[in-house]
Amino acid sequence: MSPGVGPAGDGVDRLEAGRADDRIARLQERLQDRLHYRHSLASRVILLTMFAVGISVALVSLASYITVRHQLQVSLDESLHRRAYASASYNPARYAGNDIPEAVRRVSDTTVGLVSADGATLTTVPGRGKGTIALGAPEFAVASGTKSYSCRTIKSGDTAYRVAAVPSSTPGFALVVAQSLDANENTLAMLRLRFFLYGAAGVIAAALAGWGVARNGLRPVRRLTHAAEDIARTEQLDPIRVEGNDEIARLARAFNTMLGALAASRDRQRQLVADAGHELRTPLTSLRTNLDLLTQADREGGLSPASRQELLDDVRFQIEELTTLIGDLTELAREQPAQVLLEEVDLAEITERAVQRARRRASSLRFDLGVEPWWVVGDAAALERAALNLLDNAAKWSPPLGVVTVTLTEGTLMVADQGRGISGSDLPHVFDRFYRSSESRTMPGSGLGLSIVRQVAERHGGSVRAGQAPEGGAAFWLTIPGSPRPVRHEPVGQERVGP
Repeated sequence: MSPGVGPAGDGVDRLEAGRADDRIARLQERLQDRLHYRHSLASRVILLTMFAVGISVALVSLASYITVRHQLQVSLDESLHRRAYASASYNPARYAGNDIPEAVRRVSDTTVGLVSADGATLTTVPGRGKGTIALGAPEFAVASGTKSYSCRTIKSGDTAYRVAAVPSSTPGFALVVAQSLDANENTLAMLRLRFFLYGAAGVIAAALAGWGVARNGLRPVRRLTHAAEDIARTEQLDPIRVEGNDEIARLARAFNTMLGALAASRDRQRQLVADAGHELRTPLTSLRTNLDLLTQADREGGLSPASRQELLDDVRFQIEELTTLIGDLTELAREQPAQVLLEEVDLAEITERAVQRARRRASSLRFDLGVEPWWVVGDAAALERAALNLLDNAAKWSPPLGVVTVTLTEGTLMVADQGRGISGSDLPHVFDRFYRSSESRTMPGSGLGLSIVRQVAERHGGSVRAGQAPEGGAAFWLTIPGSPRPVRHEPVGQERVGP
């Protein structure tokens, strides 16, 4: 090969290889489409219907064919038996010329003969016209008297005969009556043909019936499939129209329930994003304003030490509020609880620690604590955070020098304050995310603390509810399942908190 030809040839080869790959890819796509069509639910219904009907027709036809063939042979054997005994009553010497028994003369395809015990054929009916039938030991045994009757099938040339032998009226002889099986074979051949035609017609009718069932019976499935595809394409979670009370209708109702859950989840997600944006905007705006004011004051000669410290304290407060808000959002937005160490802990000890932290935060309040031992299996940090959120909420609404009552009895932690209580319109929404009553909008907080309490309670298989305290303030009851005494002291292991 001359220089320079190689690269051009390689380019042509690569082009041809690319075309071949394209052809193979198109062929694979066509094959997959055909396989998908062949393996569709409608095609499987048609094939299964055809297979079931075909097997049924084949079994019925085979049983009918065997029954008819057996019955024809039994009828022929009985006929030969009667004819043979009727003919055996005649004198063998009279079997000559046209001296033939009337019982035999009526059948044109019947051959009659006499055999002796030594195997000699003495006489036959003239005009049997099917060649010589080779008799054997069974007929000779009847002639010798060792057998009383013999009936079997003998092949002579291309014709099969049913041969019956009975003792003759003359000792030492047997009368043999043979009849061709051509009529039976013709009947059976016609029967086989008809069974085949009827079976084929039945399979075709079954295919048509299967196609009709697949077309009409699976129409709700196709409608449900198209609706699901439209929802996946448009993301419009509109419910599907349900008709009837069959399994497809149940599937459609379950699908609508799932759509409702997805729509609610999407709405909650959008609401969470909107509320989070609104709540994050407030501390960020305040933080930016304070920083701009601090920068502008530095350009103009600076602030007094007291004003500067006040401004920095405000910035620090906004940063802490922003940090708390982001932590709460992260906790609530988590789809699955984090991997934590489950252990058996005393809820009374956790409550005492939470009360100590709450006292440091609200030193002007008095916390009246009364707890009993209550052992639970769960996440100690999450339980302490839930208790602290309830205490912080009570401290926020308590009047100056007020009393916060904290009791733990039989697994129920009650936190009550002496504030104004919860109005009837706010009571159903106190555990909703970002919900804040009109009185609390001017107070610090994100509206997520009580939502975290409910989430922790549900993860531990418990519950939380709100109501009015005996003193007139608000009260919250957090219930966690457990026992008054510890069951085990070793850690459970790395598991998810859950009910």
